[in-house]
Amino acid sequence: MATPDEFQNDADVVTAIERRATPPATPLATTPIGTLTTVGLAAVALSACGGGDDSAPQAFSNLQSAVSDSSLLRVGSAHSSMAAARVPDSEAFMNWAETNFSSFFPGHQPTLSGDGYVFRAYPNGNFIGVAGQDIYLLGPVSDGVLTRIGTLADFASAIYPDTPNAFPANDAEAARFLLQAQFSASDAEIAAVRAKGYAAWLDEQLNAPRGTKGWDWLTANGYGTVDSNKYYDSSAPGDYMIWNQLMTAPDALRKRVALALSEFFVVSLSGLDFSWRSHAMAHYWDILVGNAFGNYRTLLEEVTLSPAMGYYLNTKGNKKENSSGRQPDENYAREVMQLFSIGLFGMDLSGAEHRDNLGNKLETYTASDVSNLARVFTGYDFDQSQNVDTIVDGGRKVPNTAFTRLPMSFKPSDHSTLAASFLGTTIAAGTPGPQALKTALDTLFNHPNVAPFIGKQMIQRLVTSNPSYGYVARVAAVFNNNGAGVRGDLKSMFKAILLDDEARNAKGLSQPLFGKLREPMLRLVQWGRTFGLTSTAGTWKIGDLSNPATQLSQSPLRSPSVFNYFRPGYVPPSSALTAMQSVAPEFQIVSESSVGGYLNYIQNVIQNGINSDLKAAYTSELGLVTDASALVARLNLLLCAGQLSNATQTLIVNALNANAVTSTSSTSAKLNRVAAAVLLVMACPEYLAQK
Repeated sequence: MATPDEFQNDADVVTAIERRATPPATPLATTPIGTLTTVGLAAVALSACGGGDDSAPQAFSNLQSAVSDSSLLRVGSAHSSMAAARVPDSEAFMNWAETNFSSFFPGHQPTLSGDGYVFRAYPNGNFIGVAGQDIYLLGPVSDGVLTRIGTLADFASAIYPDTPNAFPANDAEAARFLLQAQFSASDAEIAAVRAKGYAAWLDEQLNAPRGTKGWDWLTANGYGTVDSNKYYDSSAPGDYMIWNQLMTAPDALRKRVALALSEFFVVSLSGLDFSWRSHAMAHYWDILVGNAFGNYRTLLEEVTLSPAMGYYLNTKGNKKENSSGRQPDENYAREVMQLFSIGLFGMDLSGAEHRDNLGNKLETYTASDVSNLARVFTGYDFDQSQNVDTIVDGGRKVPNTAFTRLPMSFKPSDHSTLAASFLGTTIAAGTPGPQALKTALDTLFNHPNVAPFIGKQMIQRLVTSNPSYGYVARVAAVFNNNGAGVRGDLKSMFKAILLDDEARNAKGLSQPLFGKLREPMLRLVQWGRTFGLTSTAGTWKIGDLSNPATQLSQSPLRSPSVFNYFRPGYVPPSSALTAMQSVAPEFQIVSESSVGGYLNYIQNVIQNGINSDLKAAYTSELGLVTDASALVARLNLLLCAGQLSNATQTLIVNALNANAVTSTSSTSAKLNRVAAAVLLVMACPEYLAQK
């Protein structure tokens, strides 16, 4: 069968199947099928076909057509335009052949095996054989010649026409999926996705147990101890915690989704200033992780009552109005609507914004909605019921860490008793605080904007900055109803995002507006996971990397404001995207300074590791170090999902070959080549733009 490299564009359709492909490694003469001699084959062919009858070649042509009609074989220069359906086994294929080509494979024949084949023999002299994944025909149907007609996967769409896009057609498609779904792609993970299919792999990961909690990791590593290290006053342990979670956690899909959610429900470690801020941030992270595949309504409430969010957006200590003119703080009321639920403007299921007759956008809420909703978020503060003060140096009393993972407690005397009218809902005066909170959050949860608002932004974080209206609508529809009448099911929503045809179809690879800029923190995590980064001391002391001039210009859980590192609607000024009315959110943190800072930082990290304690192994890469082409091909697959152009690969290979490396070269020379190769890939535009 022809390979993808032989076709020039996605419009090409394979219509010719090899008639005389190489048979299995087992010698023909020793196989059950091969025991028929050439003379015997000719006799069978003549007797079955009535001498010169050409019906057998016609049957073979029909089989060719069946393969050609399969969407799998619409092959482009590097990728198929549609992934394969569920791959049939040999029994499924032979049953299908008997049903659809009964004149050539009459009756239901028993399956035999031997010498690497499973096969069926038919009264008319035809044979179907399968060796591994390869399919062979012998007899009048193939002019008496043992002929390979393709693989089991090639017939997937014909045999299972109702399950398109279920399996990646090649390693590159599997890697592309993995880099959208999690942080990195390994050889084993690529093989697993190819064997199980997208949906089955996702289901397995969605139902996998979660890894160690961030709060527990901090405590286990001594960061909850009150001593002269004064961890209670430091945000550094919070950085160590989150980098450890992202770099090492076995539940990578869950952690990737949680990181995306952390850019929607933003709390920044940089904005917390109280004892045990790192533990509070770790618990907030645990809330996102724990609810990543749960329900949005539950997540919204846990976020609202978390100590970290309470401090960050002023719900903590928020008190009711009084006769001196004090009014409830409006910060959380505003941001929970603007950023965490419904957004500024009305929109339909596709995310298209509502406008009036003059073209003006229609706002979702007013200043009155904010001030009324703010009354609901009064009366809450840290729950100190389990705290025990500890005396430390200087006589200062520091509580224990218990309050950092308790929902904020409610104090009725600080809660507003006024009625609250917002978004068409009225909470009666005197309504108890917990009941008022439930009504308020239910109102937000059921607003029609929520599904497209969160759905689009999660698509932006995982797949593409400019999803089509149809893509957003399909994801939003799943949020509204997961198929079992449940609203807000995040597991189903994220599954819909990753399995949507717009995410899986290879058309996006050639569309300029498809894809997204890889966030700097994701590049570092991908590097660490791909090349076996370990912490010798087990402390994972990677700090805040937000400095754009010398580091990444971004660090997890370190957003500069509640508006995230970048806005979802950001358009780079004076760019082609402006005229195209398209967005590129991640470019908001790109500048001349950040570009140079990233390259300098990542170059040093690739070569030397981080803080002398964290080193990458590069085990597989060092095994390929003498073959620059093989090394670059591996990096292209794992880092770029095969999206480096041939020209770019050639450029990198030539640069590497400028300094010869052989099997007898020094260890440092070999490491230098690997480091140079990784740097050149991670610096090129085809890597930075994830498609």
